[in-house]
Amino acid sequence: MQKTSKQYNAIIAKCRTLYINKLQDYGTAWRILRLPSLTDQIFIKAQRIRQLQQNSVRKVDEGEVSEFIGIINYSIMALIQLEKGVVEQPDISNEKAIELYDKHIVITKKLMEDKNHDYGEAWRDMRVSSLTDLILQKLLRVKQIEDNKGKTIVSEGIDANYQDMINYAVFALIHINEK
Repeated sequence: MQKTSKQYNAIIAKCRTLYINKLQDYGTAWRILRLPSLTDQIFIKAQRIRQLQQNSVRKVDEGEVSEFIGIINYSIMALIQLEKGVVEQPDISNEKAIELYDKHIVITKKLMEDKNHDYGEAWRDMRVSSLTDLILQKLLRVKQIEDNKGKTIVSEGIDANYQDMINYAVFALIHINEK
């Protein structure tokens, strides 16, 4: 699992760098996005990955990697929105946005490590296409929870689903890097 931790950190470092660069370009404009809007952004990215996996012809020269990175970063933004709430105008500095990013990655990586221990790194035997399908399934679950006004009876909440999407996307990127 030491290898997984290093690979995870390397993937997150790339995602974090892109997040920071986009903060430089756009600031924290994403703070106005409601949760369903972020969920839909992630859904679009996951759907595109699935289409890329199913179709041999590509009309846009961007592959799965950038879309999985987008899933990770949008999911972290969603976790921040869950924590901080939606605002009418950006209300945090870039530095605070990076601090919150790091906080949620630490929590999400810990979840990955705990599950990875219990499942014996089963994800290493999975296909990238299966990880994509699991992300899509999580998105449909999140949409249903959102439609239920955030209420669940016995299921984990929205935050756990976003964390799982982050971890599945990291696993997919590890697989892609190992090819």
